Amino acid sequence: MESSFQKIYQVVSRIPCGRTATYGQVAALAGNPRWARVVGYALHAAPPDLPCHRVVNREGRTADAFRAGGQDWQRIFLEEEGVPFLPDGRVDLARCQWDGGEAPENGNTK
Repeated sequence: MESSFQKIYQVVSRIPCGRTATYGQVAALAGNPRWARVVGYALHAAPPDLPCHRVVNREGRTADAFRAGGQDWQRIFLEEEGVPFLPDGRVDLARCQWDGGEAPENGNTK
């Protein structure tokens, strides 16, 4: 039986480069829409090759404590992938939120 963390990691691994998903969206795709907080716990303990930087909050804000580098690192990683930001610093979810569909085979590199 898969753990909740494993289910979350499977969803996050499918988010394509240049796209983002919200904690709640990942939770729902992993099987339980009430797992948004669990998604945060899972990402904090995630393997280093998982594209955790592609997960933002429901308003498009980046995490205050993203890995060891802090909030600025998450934004830097997203900008390197071409993710657009609004003037107030939030990710432009209207332009880059992933629809949950299948990602290209190598769309998650980075």
